[in-house]
Amino acid sequence: MTDANDQVAGLLLAAGGGRRLGGRPKALLPHRGHLLVEHAAGVLRAAGCSRIHVVLGAEAETVRERAALPGCTLVDNPEWVHGMGSSLRAGLQSLAGTGARAVLVSLVDQPGIGPAAVARVLAAYESERSLAAAAYDGQRGHPVLFGSAHWEGIAATATGDRGARAYLKAHEDEVVLVECGDVAEPYDIDTEGDLVHLE
Repeated sequence: MTDANDQVAGLLLAAGGGRRLGGRPKALLPHRGHLLVEHAAGVLRAAGCSRIHVVLGAEAETVRERAALPGCTLVDNPEWVHGMGSSLRAGLQSLAGTGARAVLVSLVDQPGIGPAAVARVLAAYESERSLAAAAYDGQRGHPVLFGSAHWEGIAATATGDRGARAYLKAHEDEVVLVECGDVAEPYDIDTEGDLVHLE
């Protein structure tokens, strides 16, 4: 049996500037007594990711100063204003040469997705050719798992806020959907109205 914990790195995309939140970076939002970025990194760790890379962008220095992210590799994305695609590229680039055979990608602004859902997707890892994604009532969502054989192709197509969407669509037949609707809620913290989800 393959030990996914050693071979799959966690990648947390936490660079967003919170444009629709009045310019409040999502990483710095409070949630359950912690910053949202701390909570999200903790979810990856609790799910079984032993190494975690966190991509920072908006107010990266403030996040570095204020967030307790022990054991995490912090990756700066100076291109964060161009959208999630640039953060995904920066994160994949940071994993080159680490020996990781796959990456599990999660978003900082989805606190309704906890360790149970992340662990399910992590368990879908088989090899560097693996492609898997959480599904909610059959609809693909996050987190997503990419074997390293796909990283170059994903980086080449990750633009704007679309991330890996185009690549996943082109490889639809290879993507293993892991139903998580019974253990997680995939809402985003995008607007002031969404802040009701934070405690």
